[in-house]
Amino acid sequence: MIYADHNATSPLRPEAREAMLAVYDMGPVNPSSVHTAGRAARGVIERTRTTLGGAIGSRAEDIVFTSGGTESDSLAVHGAVAGLESKCTLIVSALEHEAIGKAAAHSGAVVETAYLTSAGTVDLEDLASRLKSWDHAAKGTPVLCLMLANNETGILQPVAEAAALVRDAGGLTICDAVQGLGKVPVNVGLLGVDYLALSAHKIGGPQGAGALWHRAGAPLKAVQYGGGQERGLRSGTENVAAIAGFGAAIEAAMRDMPNYQTLGSLRDAMEARLEAEGGVIVTGKGSPRLAGVSNFAKPGFAAETQVMAMDLAGVCVSAGSACSSGKVKRSLVLMAMGADDTLAESAIRTSFGWSTLPSDFDGVADAWLKAAERIIAKEASV
Repeated sequence: MIYADHNATSPLRPEAREAMLAVYDMGPVNPSSVHTAGRAARGVIERTRTTLGGAIGSRAEDIVFTSGGTESDSLAVHGAVAGLESKCTLIVSALEHEAIGKAAAHSGAVVETAYLTSAGTVDLEDLASRLKSWDHAAKGTPVLCLMLANNETGILQPVAEAAALVRDAGGLTICDAVQGLGKVPVNVGLLGVDYLALSAHKIGGPQGAGALWHRAGAPLKAVQYGGGQERGLRSGTENVAAIAGFGAAIEAAMRDMPNYQTLGSLRDAMEARLEAEGGVIVTGKGSPRLAGVSNFAKPGFAAETQVMAMDLAGVCVSAGSACSSGKVKRSLVLMAMGADDTLAESAIRTSFGWSTLPSDFDGVADAWLKAAERIIAKEASV
C-alpha cells in the first residue's frame, strides 16, 4: 500500500509510540493527583508543554492542551467571542476548515467572509480596505480567522501580513496551524497572531491530542467547565499518554523538517508527469505550498471515482477535506478560488510525510494514469 493521505492523519511515529507506552507502563495516573504517581504524570504534561512552546517560540504557560485541532479551533473562536462579550465580528477566510467555519457559525457573533485570490491566498487588498473603514461602534472588534496552510491545497497563507493589518485596526487573529506545524517554521511572535491551534496526529503523533496557544492578555474564556484543569481554560482529565506522544512527535518533526522540505522536488516531478501524460490541472502550482501536498484535477473525471480507483490500486488519497463527513464532496476551497463546478468536482489531494518513500511518488502517478486511461476509455465507449 502507498499511503498518500498524511494531511488526513499521519502514521504514528515510533518515537511517539514509545513515549505513549512509557506512560502506560507508569500504571494508573491522574495528573491532578498530588501523590507520586500523579506528580509523575504532571511532569510528562509540563515537559511536553515546554517542548511545544520551544517549537513555536512561545512561553509554555500560554499553551492549553485539548483533544485535537477541532477542539482547539472551537476554544479559540468561542473563547475569544466570550472574552469579548460578543462585541466582535468574525472575519472567516473562505478556505478555513469546517472546525473554524462551524464554530464561527455557532458562536453567536456576526460572521463575514474574507475572500481569496485566484492564487488561493487571502485577498490582502480586500481585507485592508475593509479594515480601513471598520466601524468599531457598530461591529465591535474585528477577529480574523486565517489558517497557516490549507489542508486541501497545501497553499501557505500570508498570515503575518494579514495579522498586522488586523492588529493595526485594533483586532485579533486566530490561526489554525494544524497543517503547518513540523512542516514549515511556526513562530507565534513572527506571525503576530493571538491564538494558534495545533494537532498531534498531523505530524505523526496520536489522535486525541492537540493544543491552543494564546497570547498573554488576549481575551479567552473557558467553554468547557469542570475540575479546572489547564489553568481553568479546558476542564477534564488530560490524556497523558497522548500528550506524551504529541511531545515526542514534535521533537521528531522539528528534527526531520529538512527531510520534509525535500519532498517538494519529488512532488513537482510527479505533477509534471501527470500534467504531461494525464492532462491534469494542478492547483496552487505558482503559490508557496507545503512540500508534501499536491491537489490536481482532470475535469470530468469525478473525484469520487478517482479516490475509489486509487484505493483499489492500493493507494490512499483524499478529495476535499478528509475530516468533513467521510464522503467525497465538491471542493468549496477550489470554488472560492474561482474554479468552476467541473474542476471542483474533479480535484483530489495527495499528501506525503515522514514515512513517505521517494518511490511513492512514481507509484501514485503510475496508479492514477492507469486508472484514468481505463476509466475514461470505458466512459467514452458507453
